[in-house]
Amino acid sequence: GWDDLRRRLDSSDRRCFAFFHPSLVDEPLIFVEVALAGAVASSIQDVLTEEAKPAGAAVQPTTAVFYSISNCQEGLKGISFGNFLIKQVVEELARDLPSLKTFVTLSPVPGFARWLARISAAGGDLVGESDRVALQLLQDPGWIEDLEDDSDLKRALLPLAAHYFLQARTRSGQPVDPVARFHLGNGARLERVNWLGDISRNGLAQSHGLMVNYLYDPREIERNHEAFANGGAIAASRAVRGLLKEKGKTAAAATEAT
Repeated sequence: GWDDLRRRLDSSDRRCFAFFHPSLVDEPLIFVEVALAGAVASSIQDVLTEEAKPAGAAVQPTTAVFYSISNCQEGLKGISFGNFLIKQVVEELARDLPSLKTFVTLSPVPGFARWLARISAAGGDLVGESDRVALQLLQDPGWIEDLEDDSDLKRALLPLAAHYFLQARTRSGQPVDPVARFHLGNGARLERVNWLGDISRNGLAQSHGLMVNYLYDPREIERNHEAFANGGAIAASRAVRGLLKEKGKTAAAATEAT
């Protein structure tokens, strides 16, 4: 609606950048929406419902959050303009707003629910018995209501998500998640997995509510890009890798118990 559009564009703490081509003067090829904030955003609900800062307010944002990246031309689907756009936006924002120190996305996880359903059905050791019990809650359409933050479901999903990002691969050896392939290929680092980052109907359907942050550190972008392009190495934070270790401990405990 118009109110949401105005909040995204007509505000001192929001920016929108786009690529245009001379052949399509009035239509962008791709655009990215940015929220200027004081910390890394963990949910899209917080970004979209946060009250607008008054014009002229003395705000010194420290974090630029890329929360929406949209390709606009169906005929150019599959051609990646986003990598050029994001890197240019990082450079421009850093130049115009010296207070910005962190450049991070708030990204969806479009393939996680489908992947989880497949590996759960396939059996194996990755999804343990305690995980299966916790995952049963997802069969209830209203599972999100009154869910505790330290729930068994959260303890099951986050380590499985870490495996999905760090170890699951396509037949060609690429990460299975398309958004991950895009950002990791651009030189970003997988920084954080966010529990209940998107509780919209679509977010719950495609990722059981998970969202992730990819960090664009200008000092590491080229190194991360080269490592990913040449050897498939995934740059990830200790926090994300720690989730994978917890999954390993859980699996080992389950094996010992049997």
